[in-house]
Amino acid sequence: MPTIRRLPEHLVNRIAAGEVVERPASALKELVENAIDAGSTQITVRIASGGLDMIEVTDDGCGMGPNEIALALERHATSKLPDEHIEQVVTLGFRGEALPSIASVARLTIESRPLDAEAGWKRAVDHGELVADGPAAFPPGTRIRVEQLFGKVPARRKFLRSARSEYAACLDAVRRLAMARPDLGFVLEHDGRRVLAVQPREELAARVARLVARELAEDGVLIEAERGGGRLTGVAGLPTFNRGVADHQYLFVNGRPVKDRLLAGAVRGAYADMLARDRHAVLALFLEIPPEEVDVNVHPAKTEVRFRDPAFVRGFLVGALRHALDSAGGKSAQPPARDAMAMWQVEPVSPSVSEPAPPSLGSLFARNYAAPRARLESGGVLEQGSSWRAFEAEVMAEPAAKAEPASQHAEEALCYPLGVARGQVAGTYIVAEAEDGLVIVDQHAAHERLVLERLKAAGAGDAMARSQALLLPEVVELEETACDALEDKVADLARIGLALERFGPAAILVRAIPAALGKSDVQALVRDIADDLAKNGDALLLGEKLDLVLATMACHGSVRAGRSLSVAEMNALLREMERTPRSGQCNHGRPTWVKLAHKDIEKLFGRK
Repeated sequence: MPTIRRLPEHLVNRIAAGEVVERPASALKELVENAIDAGSTQITVRIASGGLDMIEVTDDGCGMGPNEIALALERHATSKLPDEHIEQVVTLGFRGEALPSIASVARLTIESRPLDAEAGWKRAVDHGELVADGPAAFPPGTRIRVEQLFGKVPARRKFLRSARSEYAACLDAVRRLAMARPDLGFVLEHDGRRVLAVQPREELAARVARLVARELAEDGVLIEAERGGGRLTGVAGLPTFNRGVADHQYLFVNGRPVKDRLLAGAVRGAYADMLARDRHAVLALFLEIPPEEVDVNVHPAKTEVRFRDPAFVRGFLVGALRHALDSAGGKSAQPPARDAMAMWQVEPVSPSVSEPAPPSLGSLFARNYAAPRARLESGGVLEQGSSWRAFEAEVMAEPAAKAEPASQHAEEALCYPLGVARGQVAGTYIVAEAEDGLVIVDQHAAHERLVLERLKAAGAGDAMARSQALLLPEVVELEETACDALEDKVADLARIGLALERFGPAAILVRAIPAALGKSDVQALVRDIADDLAKNGDALLLGEKLDLVLATMACHGSVRAGRSLSVAEMNALLREMERTPRSGQCNHGRPTWVKLAHKDIEKLFGRK
């Protein structure tokens, strides 16, 4: 029979190290978080070979004396919990395993000096064994050096990735922490080369744009919202400024970088009808809620959290993001000028005419237009039973007038943000002249967004709530816990047209579905909702499904590419775009219009 025994101290530390120190980036994250919690204003990080050979973190924080340094290397010793209320964590870290765990699998050297001390102190531990302990010349602050990580644990060392991959993970860890604290200065050096440097006391938007993508300064919107004791700030990229992967989404809870499925799902919900399925938003969101409303002690590395009221958090994020994106109006992220103009570049016609310099990023496309509040009345309401062709006719008939020459009232129309229509190219693109440049509009993409927004605003909500009774109620078999979750939300689901009843311990009876879903797969629909409730405690996924259905209907009911439009129809489309929120991108995240400024057109012909 196996016997129960106490493990030796060095083996206990190595087991703890396996939970906290997965790779060099994990150790670096712990050390930088300690430096932040020490009250630093400037943190310098130096790594070699992606952190495999050396990690060094230097700060100008409060420092430690000899006794505190010795105590910091003992397990379950911390200065970050002043009392026993573990639910009131206001620091980035509070676990005591980090330093002794790192010291058990590497050579760790601590040099520190308190602000009021005359000299510093140095203590070195090599894979769990004390090798140096004595005074050292050191300025106020702390420097921790980690060398030969997993050097004596070859089984762990061989599972690490290449130096380049480990460096990328270290850079991401420092970038996230620097983003969370724009009031602090950060420097990162890799193999003697400075790769990141930000100054302290920087504005949040400027810090995010510097670390994530400089284009966010022009192609993003600021987020600032408060609700029920929670506060959300940050920067969210426009739907047309997106990526193929979700690695440019940075999420923070009470200043702590996290990777949370609930928050990531809320981001997807907010961008549901503005991005294609394979595209992802670029953003940095900072959520602040009372400490007692979130549990940060879910994961040893503190990268995951658990919310007491996840439905509130998700609803708060979705609402704040959608409101901010709506406030951008028809603003659209445009491609860089150099790429957009490459096809226009020609050789100079004579040696005396120099080749025009490419326009700078952001100078080519006008942004942040406000929709005109006058001149046109708002559109009508889509009556029940009206056809899509009738709805299309209603949109395109605005303003009601016969086609007239484009030159008439030209000066008056030029003051509109999208100008006055001058013609149509390839039966697909509208060319318009604005006061400050030339506007090109994709008529199908633009009208697709207009139809969707009008459908939502002009009675689509009532249409979704109408139920379509099933001829024969359908039984959906699920796990008992999933049935319990659905049963708790029966009243909420009924308000959006989904009528459910409990049908035994492990089944749900479906009597009606929202009319807008038509011939949907009832089994798949109910299962998806049950999965969503299990993850997030809310039925937002059903709303997202309805939005996708409406987006598909809008796509088929909009003006198709290749259709010839009259001048009046083109101008009506431009005016509708100017007063429709999110008209800068279609339902799939593509831009609906681009603009060439006068100065950039002049550069093409060598006039400037």
